[in-house]
Amino acid sequence: MKEKIDEIVKKVKNDPDFAKKFKEDPIKAVEGVLGVDLPDDQIKGIIDGVKAKINIDNAGDLLNKAKGLFSK
Repeated sequence: MKEKIDEIVKKVKNDPDFAKKFKEDPIKAVEGVLGVDLPDDQIKGIIDGVKAKINIDNAGDLLNKAKGLFSK
């Protein structure tokens, strides 16, 4: 499942159309990437994992930018 989450995170970050679709209807977006129709509770677990990873990555980017402000 981790591989699928990583795959979807990469797609959200690199494909603006997919990112919009994920934001509007994450269940259908994830099912489209997986190519299968899973029960909603399983899909929601993947969606939560993707959102958490995106938030962690964004927080890391912000932290690196903040460090840059103080290292000069």
